[in-house]
Amino acid sequence: MKTKTLYTIGYQRKSLETFITQLRHAGVDAVIDIRLRNTSHLAGYTKRETLNFLLREGFSIAYGHYPELAPTPEILDTYKENGDWAAYETQFVPLLDARCAVEVGRDILRRYHAPCLLCAEPTPGQCHRRLVAEYWAQHLPNLDIVHL
Repeated sequence: MKTKTLYTIGYQRKSLETFITQLRHAGVDAVIDIRLRNTSHLAGYTKRETLNFLLREGFSIAYGHYPELAPTPEILDTYKENGDWAAYETQFVPLLDARCAVEVGRDILRRYHAPCLLCAEPTPGQCHRRLVAEYWAQHLPNLDIVHL
């Protein structure tokens, strides 16, 4: 079976130019928004409707919002309050099982040639996009992860 690449990207501290350039250089054909809250952000270009329009009309990149790949409000808010990443992971990963994240991933990887998981964090280390990508790589064969 042919290896597929799953990209991930965070938008914080990135200009629109940098964000789009990274997507285009990687050949991304779909941005998979896995944020819990995607309607009001400091980076105006990342609001759901704006981002969808910009990607689709300006760069022919598909956009989809997948809240089933986001943490619950309780998990996210508790992490923001206490900063306990280990507890976050312990709560979030089982949530992916409960929400059938493998099937969601399989569908996304079938539908798109080079999908990219989107979240806010500038680096993947303490971001749930990394957890989703690693979860898919454990359950779906021949998947490489590239963090943009």
